[in-house]
Amino acid sequence: MRVLLLLFCLSLWYTQAIGQKKGNNFAWDAGQKVLFLGNSITYAGQYVAMTESLLLSSHPKGQPQFINSGLPSETVSGLSEPNHADGKFPRPCLFDRLASVLDKIKPEVVFVCYGMNDGIYLPFDSARFEAYKDGIIRLHKRLVDQGVKRIIWMTPPVHDDPQLRLNGYNKVLDRYAEWLIGYARKQSWEIIDLHFPMRRYLEAKIEKDAQFKLAADGVHPGELGHWLMAKEIVQHLIPDFPLESTWDDNLHNKPKLLQLYALVLKRQTIMKDAWLTFAGHKRPGLSKGIPMEDASKAYAAIQTEIKTLGF
Repeated sequence: MRVLLLLFCLSLWYTQAIGQKKGNNFAWDAGQKVLFLGNSITYAGQYVAMTESLLLSSHPKGQPQFINSGLPSETVSGLSEPNHADGKFPRPCLFDRLASVLDKIKPEVVFVCYGMNDGIYLPFDSARFEAYKDGIIRLHKRLVDQGVKRIIWMTPPVHDDPQLRLNGYNKVLDRYAEWLIGYARKQSWEIIDLHFPMRRYLEAKIEKDAQFKLAADGVHPGELGHWLMAKEIVQHLIPDFPLESTWDDNLHNKPKLLQLYALVLKRQTIMKDAWLTFAGHKRPGLSKGIPMEDASKAYAAIQTEIKTLGF
């Protein structure tokens, strides 16, 4: 009997552990702060708003506070091209603002998506690769030391070179993504692969239409690219959530979800600029956010609108 009880306990523990890795334990509390760290793709915010909208629509009672703190041009490697932004400023490094972001926001869950800028859009170089790896490992330690309860890593999105397509800079990102997936699994980190599903999607589309693109400039995906990212996140968190192939298809015949998404995107945009200004950063050229007191009032007002939709 003792042996059977031990086997049962081990089986239960294993099931719970696997469930956590797959995201089946999605049960964030109302008001819990969920932070997204990343570069300009995260700053654009569509995939973050799509994710939040779908999670709110499926779990209306649990309403965590999603905070987008993506910063354009940013890296975790601390590297920059000699003539970045026509020489106006070097790429900002996350670690220059991280302490302030964590101290002022105090997130309990953090999503992390870097890599696109860390290879500096140049051919693969081992020194740059090591700088990226060191930055990821350093960031994980910092988040753990801060007491973050759940850290979710994401591989960098696909890069679609205007001329070379997937045979250009994306080859560098392939290696970065492969390393992150392997290292995360070895360390038992929670990870969502965005890169290779996006790559497979792009490859399939190019086979049918050589002119098809996910990102006009190769870097910044449009709505479809953001949806492919959000789709992987939602499927990770709630594996049985029914999802369509495009964002428009998800919104089709769902007027409340469309309204919810518009409100969530509006709220995230207001709060994103407010938090970036409040926490501080070294990247010039961004919109100045409104004071946090005013932003909190705007958040509450939009939250009231969301509740009237039934979410």
